[in-house]
Amino acid sequence: MKTYKILLLLVFLFGTTSIVTAQKSTKSSETKSKIVTFYIARHGKTMLNTLDRVQGWSDAPLTPEGIEVAEYLGKGLRGIDFKAAYTSDLGRATQTTNIVLKAKGDKKIPIIETDGLRETNFGSYEGDLNSKMWGDIAIYLHFKNTEDLFADVKVNGVKEPLKVVKTLDKLNMAEDYDQVRTRTQNTLKDIAEKEAANGGGNIFMVGHGMAIGTMLSNISGEEVPRSHMANASVCKVIYQDGKFTVESFGDTSYIEKGKKELK
Repeated sequence: MKTYKILLLLVFLFGTTSIVTAQKSTKSSETKSKIVTFYIARHGKTMLNTLDRVQGWSDAPLTPEGIEVAEYLGKGLRGIDFKAAYTSDLGRATQTTNIVLKAKGDKKIPIIETDGLRETNFGSYEGDLNSKMWGDIAIYLHFKNTEDLFADVKVNGVKEPLKVVKTLDKLNMAEDYDQVRTRTQNTLKDIAEKEAANGGGNIFMVGHGMAIGTMLSNISGEEVPRSHMANASVCKVIYQDGKFTVESFGDTSYIEKGKKELK
């Protein structure tokens, strides 16, 4: 009888352990499967873009061309179900977000504005001609002309130029590269963790060219210079198990798809 009771006890203990282990395994598997896929777009073309003026925290509305390209993007994104949309709180980004979602047919998904996705602050250069700011940077860094400076930026990125802007800024408001990267990456990570905890899914996001490039420059763990982003182009970024993977950068195929649909 004692032997029988011991056997029953052992079966109970090991059986319970197996159930607990299975529950933990299932829970762990569910956590790992909560993938967040970001579609991060640059805003549409603005008046200041058209006038070739510095546009960081200063703002301007979209031009008719900027509205049109945002509509193309919305049409091109049809078929992708978004759980939520996040946008920089600057007007050009929120305007783009609303146009894209309207064109796509998404009328009910929540839109969250955040200053963490803002463009770089260029301080006293805000609203000035781009030629003035980049000309000053070229002189400071001892380049012969802005063409040579831009060639260097394509290879080495904007880290040094933004240091110069911060140095020359008369308002003490300009941000350097590390400040922008820390701000935007912290924002992206907070959103990714929140959405992963809520079950994952597809997230639409609208930001700004230089800030997006800076945000994604080493998000996967490696330092990778990023190229210029066209207005309304998209970066596809995957978040899973605390890690980011950049699948595409500055992709204009969604815009082209939207154009074809409208034709």
